[in-house]
Amino acid sequence: MLGYILRRLLQVIPVFFGATLLIYFLVFAMPGDPILALFGDRTPSEALIERLREQYHLNEPFLVQYWYYISGVFRGDLGVTFSGRPVAEVLAQTLPVTGRLAVMAIGIEFALAIVIGSIAALRKGKIFDNVSLLVALVALAIPIFVVCFLAQYFLAIQWGWFSPTVGADNDWGGLWLPAIVLGFSLFAVSMRLMRSSMIDTLNQEWVRTAYGKGLPRRRVIPVHVMRNSLIPVITNSATNFGVLLVGATVTEGIFNVPGVGNTLFQAVIRSEGPTVVSFVTVFVILYVLVNLVIDLLYGLLDPRIRYA
Repeated sequence: MLGYILRRLLQVIPVFFGATLLIYFLVFAMPGDPILALFGDRTPSEALIERLREQYHLNEPFLVQYWYYISGVFRGDLGVTFSGRPVAEVLAQTLPVTGRLAVMAIGIEFALAIVIGSIAALRKGKIFDNVSLLVALVALAIPIFVVCFLAQYFLAIQWGWFSPTVGADNDWGGLWLPAIVLGFSLFAVSMRLMRSSMIDTLNQEWVRTAYGKGLPRRRVIPVHVMRNSLIPVITNSATNFGVLLVGATVTEGIFNVPGVGNTLFQAVIRSEGPTVVSFVTVFVILYVLVNLVIDLLYGLLDPRIRYA
């Protein structure tokens, strides 16, 4: 087990350097001058432009810029935005908001997937199973911005159940509406995975053996069948959680969520290399660690899985 964990942690090193170098190159290769874009319609003096380029090392070659950035990361310095704020401060302000939104959305997705997928598997071919398939297809087919506007109009404006926007009220209670939208948009794949995995598990010999030994249905289904059917659902949910941590840009923009998605989008527009790469660096590490935890959970869910 310890050797497996160490190998997975060592994998972070090439992923870290590869992701940061690639993202930094993509930001570096974007057309336009980020210094001129910073001033909008105004035209700054040449002396001011050169001073800002020197301050942010924009007058250096690409690899030199990357070296300045990566050496600063190892010193605990994630850089400074073009507005003068430390990137670490911006990240500390926005990441908790997106983190809360991601946790709530994945919780909603996971609960819907388990409940609806399990019932659909137990009622295979019946009305509930067919209706759940139809709902899943609708959830997959409708674009996320359409779901956002529909939820905002009906649930918030017409019925008044939620606030139409989040803004400064970004605690757990204020994020329910965007979390419900994201959870509904993501649950379809997990639900179908749960259904197919549970149907496959129900047809295993050991399930019939458990019934033959006299175990009641109320124990076989939740304790044995559902537990062994959760692995593909957990894998898909972990992937969705990593995607949401990067930032649900469209959802955060529509609901005015002051999270990572909005900040990262604005940083890309302004070609703020340190901001974009610093955010991606943190997300790469978080994503790898989340997947490591999920891999270790496999052994708890299915005793046949061992990490030697």
